[in-house]
Amino acid sequence: MQVAQLDELTDGPVAVEVDHPSEGPLPVVLFRLPDGEVHALLDECSHGAVQLSEGDFDAHAGTVECYLHGSLFNVCTGAALNLPATQPVPVYPVRVEGKHVLVDVENPLKEN
Repeated sequence: MQVAQLDELTDGPVAVEVDHPSEGPLPVVLFRLPDGEVHALLDECSHGAVQLSEGDFDAHAGTVECYLHGSLFNVCTGAALNLPATQPVPVYPVRVEGKHVLVDVENPLKEN
């Protein structure tokens, strides 16, 4: 499903809402790395249930820090990199077609 335009992903994380056929609207956060790759995570810290899109994004390290308790997550894999978070954040497949960013929330990536 198309969720954003590529040129919107220039100044840090972008929060979007994506309709999941059976779960309803899901909060998703998009990240664009310096190499141009775009990644999508569930926009919710696995520890504190706050929006990751409000945290500090380090594009060069490929990490986002939860603003509430400081947990770092890898934006490519969703892996929790430090405590207090111990669980990964769901990662969704992203496809860029021309200027359009598409995210598949029905098929989260399994290895995170």
